[in-house]
Amino acid sequence: MKGKKNVRHYFSRDYWVYAGIFLLIVLVVGRLLVLQVIQASDLQAKGIERRTADKRLQPKRGSIYDAQGNVLAQSVPVKEIYADPNTLRNLIAQKKFSNTKEQVAQELAEILDLNAENILDKLNKKLSWVSLAHQVDLQKANQVMALKIPGVGMNEEEKRVYPMGSLAASALGIVNLGGHGAEGIESYYDKVLFGMPGFQSLEQDTRARSIIETIDQNNPSRPGNCLVLTLDSTIQYLIEQQLDHLQQSTKADRVTILAMDPMSGRILGLGSRPTFDPTNYLTSSPEERRNLAISMSYEPGSTFKIITGCSALEEGVISTDETFPDPGYLRVGPRLITNWDSDQKPHGNPTLTEGMQLSSNVVLAQVGLKLSKSTFYTYLKAFGFGSKTGIDVSGEERGLLVPRENVRDLELATMSFGQANLVTPIQLLTAISAVANGGTLYRPYIVDAVKTPEGEVIQQQKPIPIRQVVSRTTATQMTNILEQVVTAGTGHLAQIPGIRVAGKTGTAQKVDPSTGGYSATDFIASFVAFAPAENPKIAVLVIIDTPKGEEGHQGGTLGGPPAKAIIEGVLQYYGIPAAQNTPSIIPFTADDSPIRPLPKPIIPKRSPGNGEVIIPDLTGMTIREAGDELAKSGLHFNFTGSGLVIQQNPQAGNIVNKGTIIEIKFSPLKP
Repeated sequence: MKGKKNVRHYFSRDYWVYAGIFLLIVLVVGRLLVLQVIQASDLQAKGIERRTADKRLQPKRGSIYDAQGNVLAQSVPVKEIYADPNTLRNLIAQKKFSNTKEQVAQELAEILDLNAENILDKLNKKLSWVSLAHQVDLQKANQVMALKIPGVGMNEEEKRVYPMGSLAASALGIVNLGGHGAEGIESYYDKVLFGMPGFQSLEQDTRARSIIETIDQNNPSRPGNCLVLTLDSTIQYLIEQQLDHLQQSTKADRVTILAMDPMSGRILGLGSRPTFDPTNYLTSSPEERRNLAISMSYEPGSTFKIITGCSALEEGVISTDETFPDPGYLRVGPRLITNWDSDQKPHGNPTLTEGMQLSSNVVLAQVGLKLSKSTFYTYLKAFGFGSKTGIDVSGEERGLLVPRENVRDLELATMSFGQANLVTPIQLLTAISAVANGGTLYRPYIVDAVKTPEGEVIQQQKPIPIRQVVSRTTATQMTNILEQVVTAGTGHLAQIPGIRVAGKTGTAQKVDPSTGGYSATDFIASFVAFAPAENPKIAVLVIIDTPKGEEGHQGGTLGGPPAKAIIEGVLQYYGIPAAQNTPSIIPFTADDSPIRPLPKPIIPKRSPGNGEVIIPDLTGMTIREAGDELAKSGLHFNFTGSGLVIQQNPQAGNIVNKGTIIEIKFSPLKP
């Protein structure tokens, strides 16, 4: 009975199913093996070898967006073109390919826009693989493959492109040919953006064609995550506009502007001149790519008087109405300290407030001497000088403090008005933002969130308070002093009707490297401001290195107007009116007498081509609305006036290239 059961089992229905599957597998594998043998024989007859290619799959790099969701950086597919010189040489020698290597080099050079002799040198190498060109666009790569040159193939690559051109270029940084961030945000967050490489193994002939797809082994790559920045393109446009104007009008060696939310440490915008195009960074120099806002070390001059004054007020060694003798000079040890305007007149006995208004070196030197060396250094460290701020961008420098043991009364006096020590723009604006917000030092940051490629937030940045450096009382006292610097002092060119602006000018002599002393001709002009003073939304630092224009070298003259333009534009953008007759957002109803003009529908004469856009009608928009609308189209703008858009050039409906600058005129809405 047991034997009969086994017989019935062997010839059951399941038995025949499994037997059929097994037979099918044997037939498929056998067929593949036969195909391999036939193909190997065929390839051998043609002089072409078969090989296994192990291929690293490049992950798609994550995109970078601004605070509005506009794309600042993204990766597009391109190709690497390579060749197998040994295969090409053998097939030419066997007369199985009619062209010569010289002809091949010439054909490839014409398509790839390369030097034919350089390509020929690579084709003459006794190697089985050489790279001919990286980051070749798909159209050119297809043209190369259409030539059907033996041994010439292509690999997948990515090219990093920046749709808004040089906008915030020094902050964004660059990505090298290997797909890794090399500078800026791209470098700092490279591990986040890069993703996870994959792996592919397949058999190919030496013409880089897959022979048997079924034996491929794939471990797919995983794309990188995306970044959302605190940078706002509308604010960045305002900064870029002022950078261009300053570079042209002052003929300065370098210019940098940095804007921050002083209540949180969020970077709203930053930029430098000279600048570069990050998409084509190979044509730029390291100095052009340098992010001056975080790497420029310089003597800050009179903007540093804010720190000295705060430290002394906090320690209680002075008061705001205390007077100081100022005949225009002060002898400290072997040196005579003078004011920037000592050739004009002595200042008598100004108070601290008046001394700040006049930007008196003599007054602030006396304030610094009232602080002991030890106490002054405690505040320097507390405000963050001599250390990196920790901003999340590669390339930050730490500045330089004179070693405490080397400081005598002379050094203490000169440090008090911004000489001797070196600071970076990000250090100085971070410290002054602590004064603006009531005394708290925040760590500056530029990435607001990390998102998956699908848009899911996986990391949200929050403001990071470092320490309380001065009391709210001291911060308020200094803010009131800085308001008077703008209303009645050297910072008067930064006044905005209806807005309380706090600011300070700075004009620092540069060190002459040939003599080691201070230059009589080279200066760094600067201006720092925040507004509204009672509840600041923005803090701005403008620095002009070695101005050579006709307007001179004073920080108030050169730095005040651009700081005012940026602050005024940003506050309008935020919906904060600069004055009652220049509203930023106007909620009129049908019963109101003023009528706000509305944009009109646009009928373009033709459809835009690749890289082109239709200029929208901006009529009646606020600066915020106009900025948002233009950002959607990848357009930039310059503006004059305040209120609502009344004119634009080029006109709405015209078709222009992305990145074109639109000139806009604003005016208040009147009854």
